[in-house]
Amino acid sequence: MISRDLTFIVGGARSGKSAYAERLAAESGLAVTYVATARTSDDAEFAARIAHHRARRPAQWGFAAAPLDLAGALDAAAAPGRCVLIDCLTLWLANLLCAPDSVDGATPLPDWRERIDAFAAACERARGTVLVVSNEIGMGVVPMGAATRLYVDELGRLNQRIAALADRAMLVAAGLPLVLKAPLKDS
Repeated sequence: MISRDLTFIVGGARSGKSAYAERLAAESGLAVTYVATARTSDDAEFAARIAHHRARRPAQWGFAAAPLDLAGALDAAAAPGRCVLIDCLTLWLANLLCAPDSVDGATPLPDWRERIDAFAAACERARGTVLVVSNEIGMGVVPMGAATRLYVDELGRLNQRIAALADRAMLVAAGLPLVLKAPLKDS
């Protein structure tokens, strides 16, 4: 019996990755906890994006906000017979690398690497069904600024790390899920 089922879902902005993950969660037939990593903001456009995601979620789904402590949120929500949907690693990493309390708004939290390690460890020990959503942003040109290069590089490393831990990995493009990694079939 498999005690953990980890699926990594990656795609570009507006690729349909979140909707696909939500569909998988709904089709699982399990009690679902949606873990949101976005920080609330005074930005009206970003608030509208958050409202759009909220409106799509079934009312019976549980909810946890984890803008910084994603490992803790996963540990609290993951359990046999449950589904946890994390949306998304992209915003979570931005929260870690662009601390809101920093003078320039682009200084990483001092423990950002430890938080990533803690999340990866939480993925390894998680039980139940876990769906992790992230953006693929490394398919373009190399960014000009050092802070942006750090972000793109670290998101690429984080995506690779979680995909390696995952039982399956999907790339969503134009709303279509493409299998990158699937569990081995029993022979």
